[in-house]
Amino acid sequence: MKLVVKLLPLIILFIGVSCKQANDQVSDYKSTDPVVEAYHLERIEPLNWWVGFKNKELQLLVKNPNISKATPEINYAGVIIDKVHIADSPNYLFIDLSISESAKPGKFNIEFAFENGGNLTHTYELKARQKSGEEFIGFDSSDAIFLITPDRFSNGNPDNDIVDSMNETTIDRTDGYSRHGGDIQGIINHLDYIYNLGFTAIWPCPLLTNDMPRGSYHGYAMTDYYEIDPRFGTLEEYLELSSKMAKKGMKLVMDQVANHCGLEHWWMNDLPFKDWVNHQEHFEGNQENWSHKAVKRSNHRRTSNQDIYASKSDKVGMTDGWFVSGMPDLNQRNSFMAKYIIQNSIWWIETANLGGIRQDTYPYPDKDFMSNWAGAIMTEYPNFSIVGEEWSYNPLLIAYWQDGVKNNDGYDSNLKSPMDFAMQQNIVSALNEEESWDKGLVKIYEGLANDFHYVKPKDIMIFPDNHDMSRIFTQLKGDVTNTKMALSYLLTLPRIPQVYYGTEILMDDFDKPGDHGLVRTDFPGGWRGDTVNAFTGEGLTADQKDMQAFVTKVLNYRKNSKAIHEGETVHFAPQNGIYMLFRTLGEETVVHIINKNENPTTLDLSRFDEIGLNEKTLKNIITGESLVWNGLLEFKEKGSVILTTKF
Repeated sequence: MKLVVKLLPLIILFIGVSCKQANDQVSDYKSTDPVVEAYHLERIEPLNWWVGFKNKELQLLVKNPNISKATPEINYAGVIIDKVHIADSPNYLFIDLSISESAKPGKFNIEFAFENGGNLTHTYELKARQKSGEEFIGFDSSDAIFLITPDRFSNGNPDNDIVDSMNETTIDRTDGYSRHGGDIQGIINHLDYIYNLGFTAIWPCPLLTNDMPRGSYHGYAMTDYYEIDPRFGTLEEYLELSSKMAKKGMKLVMDQVANHCGLEHWWMNDLPFKDWVNHQEHFEGNQENWSHKAVKRSNHRRTSNQDIYASKSDKVGMTDGWFVSGMPDLNQRNSFMAKYIIQNSIWWIETANLGGIRQDTYPYPDKDFMSNWAGAIMTEYPNFSIVGEEWSYNPLLIAYWQDGVKNNDGYDSNLKSPMDFAMQQNIVSALNEEESWDKGLVKIYEGLANDFHYVKPKDIMIFPDNHDMSRIFTQLKGDVTNTKMALSYLLTLPRIPQVYYGTEILMDDFDKPGDHGLVRTDFPGGWRGDTVNAFTGEGLTADQKDMQAFVTKVLNYRKNSKAIHEGETVHFAPQNGIYMLFRTLGEETVVHIINKNENPTTLDLSRFDEIGLNEKTLKNIITGESLVWNGLLEFKEKGSVILTTKF
């Protein structure tokens, strides 16, 4: 008996190994058989996956009536079902897969066997990756990003303006909150325009399906995370945009939203779990009479993420509240939701060869999840880039969200690039205010001094405006010269610049400052029959043409300026209405001068001797004129001057 007991573990081990070998042989055999494709299920997401990731785990969301009654089976070499999870709704399964190093690209069937003898089949595909994760290069300080609201940029394909099966089926260009018809094809058609301006990356606002009954043009209430909105075009067109941009050396940045979806999202009528969205019980109890009065909104107290004195009530009110009644707040503390969002981001990076992600409303989701989300992406794509929207004017809060900062609470966001709303505000104040000891240019001088607190200032995104705020020309009260100074300054800072479409032609929102529909005005020339065409210059005013030429010269110089991309930064406290900033790398020095004096004035250059420019010849990158750096520098009028030692 003792001998049997001693031999029993060996017998069990032998049987286990033999069974595994037998199963592997069966898998190897079946994986080489031709797959008879079948797609019986309502949906499986992600739509496909790839072999060769560092993370070998994949979780499939399966949606079909009463699918929880079925047992899934896969016979494909290198793919194993680790666990099957039943959701609260009987119409979902979540399947954990393990994809081994030996797994090959190919299609295989997932068989779903029901207790009553029924069977459903769904074909799934593992694809080969087109390049390694390390080869996905994200945006950085050498880039300049062109932000577009796609519905308002150019209508390249009027045939897709209206899709009868969708909730919003009207086009009205006179209404700032209706759809206007801009699309992906419109962006493709004008890639040369964007490239020639000097931009190296494009960030379109969300292009995924937003099947909401009103205001769907902006894209931020997504109703399908795996589908391009057919009114913007097709997945093939999106991939064409990415491909054509890549051929020009440009990067495509995708706008994503992890915080919320749209109320018309397909899962809102049959939520997988009781905690899939925040305040779900309240929503389901009031669904028949749902409105802005019934919703539990976010308190928008973003500082509760860092505030050591913040109440639990404030923290929960911030993260769990809905933005608006039409945007359900996703619960990233649900592990299945968390994996869904992470896998969706990776799916789009891999599918569309992305050069970056812009993540909306960054402080609103669960912040531990956001760290895990960004960390998962950066693990797979170590040279990738993510920018997160933190709308704060406090540099301490901006710094908190950047990867590598030593926060007192130990939090590391894994986020490469927060947004510099603080410096944007300082630039506007500096140019609008009259000069005094504590007003005017000192605002940007002291604002830039806050860089001591940032881990990597050059990875932070700066901008004159965006799709959610008044146009910079409006903020600067219609002053063309001040607008030039704002743009040239931020384009020479140690930052990643983003510029909103139309800034280059002085688009404004004077009629109703801050109104989103007006801020997101149609770009002239993007529609057939437009009397003004900014793409060709037809009908533009002299000021608009001048600004377009100005932006083109600055951006195209910047594109090849290592000093601006990664050089040392030195600036001097403003005096007598003049502020000087220098960027230097090797033999290249770029000098940016802001002069607010309306009348002719002179500047004694001896104050800047430490820069080492004495007797050197510099070129004005706007006018092309040259000067020798010595003695005095004369200014005939107010404006910005950009000089370079590079010829």
